[in-house]
Amino acid sequence: MPDWVVAFLLKFQRAFAVAVVMAQAGIAVTGSIVRVTGSGLGCPTWPQCVAGSLTPVEHPEVAPLHQWVEFGNRTLTGLVGVIAALCVLAAWYAKPRRKRVLKLALVQLVGVGVQAVVGGITVLTGLLWWTVSVHFLISMVLTWLAVLLYAAIGEGDEPARPLAGRNLLRLQVVQAGVLGLLLLAGTFVTAAGPHAGDAATPRLDVPVETLSQLHADLLFLFLGMLVAMGFALGSTARRAYYTLVATVIAQGALGMVQYWTGVPEVLVSIHVLGAGAVVIATANLWVHTRERARSDQAQRDDEGLRSQTAGNSVASHV
Repeated sequence: MPDWVVAFLLKFQRAFAVAVVMAQAGIAVTGSIVRVTGSGLGCPTWPQCVAGSLTPVEHPEVAPLHQWVEFGNRTLTGLVGVIAALCVLAAWYAKPRRKRVLKLALVQLVGVGVQAVVGGITVLTGLLWWTVSVHFLISMVLTWLAVLLYAAIGEGDEPARPLAGRNLLRLQVVQAGVLGLLLLAGTFVTAAGPHAGDAATPRLDVPVETLSQLHADLLFLFLGMLVAMGFALGSTARRAYYTLVATVIAQGALGMVQYWTGVPEVLVSIHVLGAGAVVIATANLWVHTRERARSDQAQRDDEGLRSQTAGNSVASHV
């Protein structure tokens, strides 16, 4: 690969990592737009949009708007794939090549492929509610791992060293599990609610009120853990902690407004955006309560690389 391309990849490696965080969370938002506009089967086949065409064409049974909304979401999957591929290339050409960064970047790229397949299954099963839930949850997992990727670029590769007490780290593990259940319950609420993605889609046959209460109970449990964490955290990662608290409170308030106002479409998408923000903020606190030192070999490689760069710079001026 040309030197200028490698230089470009390495210069913007952190920017690519930020972009993949935003893209993994953002594509869940565009997916919600597909759902609330009833465009889930705007492209009724996969991988083609309609039989015989990858792109929308006039169809007697599908409105053009629904076709283009669904097709636009599929196209964004390709964009996320490009960003993930740039992360992989930057990790591959970095000197020294760092296994953990490369693995996390590869997870993003492979995850995009998995999401494309799951999205295809979702369409081919007529938006079966549990396939939509899986589709969303995978996006949230990839968002979490994208935050770890961004952090890993600035870290070393040694085993993580805790910056907080053991009990707090255990609480974080439990909290991450509760967050997963909270997100899962949120998909159940949507599956039983009014926004099916298509008028003919079967719904989850459980009262929305019951599922909403479960979702709210898990939120209160998550908040309770945050309060307990605040007492145990001390001065470590205080900014990341307050960011998470503010994000969760805002998301909870939005959820209540959404419920009281009859689940308007625009608030559904904003709530999905908030879910991604909660995942990012929780993962951010996670990485700020641990640190990874650089190995002695990595430090020697860095020093050698800096010496070589300095030598080349001096030679170029002689």
